[in-house]
Amino acid sequence: MADIKYYDVILKPVITEKSMAGMGEKKYTFLVHTQANKTQIKEAVEKMFEGTKVKRVNTMNYDGKNKRRGMVVGKTAKTKKAVVQLTEDSKDIEIFAGL
Repeated sequence: MADIKYYDVILKPVITEKSMAGMGEKKYTFLVHTQANKTQIKEAVEKMFEGTKVKRVNTMNYDGKNKRRGMVVGKTAKTKKAVVQLTEDSKDIEIFAGL
């Protein structure tokens, strides 16, 4: 397995209606590195966002979709999504504050 640093684990936040509804329960959704495990995701969130304490991490793996361009058939890249639940006494994540 590749040596993944904590700043390489979280790729970008997922901004959807469902993920915005989960913010009331302190659940935040991120696209993460496909090789990252739950422990690495927890460590990355706690280091990148000061004052946060992670209670639970749920992950989902998605296969790439089939795409066509003329007669050529290919696949998009695999992705991994993580839903991170923070503890009750934890601070909120700032990047979601203005949304």
